[in-house]
Amino acid sequence: MTISNPHPAISSYPEWRQSKLSTYPLLPEQLIIDIPDINGLTHNIISQMSKNITKHNFSFYRFENPDQNNKQAVHNLATNRGLIHVDNNLCSDADNLTSIEVRENRGQHEYVPYTSRPINWHTDGYYNADDKQIHGVILHCARPAIEGGMNYVLDHDIAYILLKDENPAYIDALCHPNAMTIPANILNGEIIRPEQTGPVFSYTRDRRIHMRYSARLRNIIWRDDDATQEALAFLRTLWESDSPYILSYKLQAGEGFISNNVLHARTTFKDHNNKEMKRLLYRGRFFDAVNIK
Repeated sequence: MTISNPHPAISSYPEWRQSKLSTYPLLPEQLIIDIPDINGLTHNIISQMSKNITKHNFSFYRFENPDQNNKQAVHNLATNRGLIHVDNNLCSDADNLTSIEVRENRGQHEYVPYTSRPINWHTDGYYNADDKQIHGVILHCARPAIEGGMNYVLDHDIAYILLKDENPAYIDALCHPNAMTIPANILNGEIIRPEQTGPVFSYTRDRRIHMRYSARLRNIIWRDDDATQEALAFLRTLWESDSPYILSYKLQAGEGFISNNVLHARTTFKDHNNKEMKRLLYRGRFFDAVNIK
């Protein structure tokens, strides 16, 4: 039986919690869906991907045709899975996907994703306004790094459950409308994005849990109360643990993951000297959640 993600006041929470936890432990390879032809997605492929999304809020995929290791194929997968309304953010390319690679030029590409430095745990677009929350994400690997660049993934529903198990007050604190504040983004004296304040956890109309979070230590202001600070400490401990709920996988060329904006992180990496072989990923951020029908 499939149990929708409930608001905590709903009595089905214990059953939903058990249904989420009972699927672990598992290997990342169990969540990889092979796609022979992106232009001919079969009912079986769609069903497998929807099953992964329902259970874990994300699914890995692999384009088996090397000729489809391109942006158009990523767009096609996104559209097929209901990811239509794309976030045309500051670093997006002309087609609204973002090419993530090491950049040498100054400006917005000094952000950590455009370096070889590790990326701490976060959900995408945690700094967006309330009416532009990111609910769907695709991250596709066109070329992997020569060494490193491991991806870590955690279903944010699991983070919610673990926090609630530890102390229900942690959930109350992280649902507070002033839980997290992201200062304004100012580039060359111009306000690119105003200050944003909001909750970490919220609930969507279709009863999903939505999470805004970053483990970064700079340029983020947390509500200064005991429950919030203890919840953050709990998460920091989780990131350093060998939790069976955290999956690690290095995306290879033609592979990616599609998700309801789950928590993820990336290790440092060593890049190729040849520019044509340097690590390159395509990222799409969407205001939609992944369609599981």
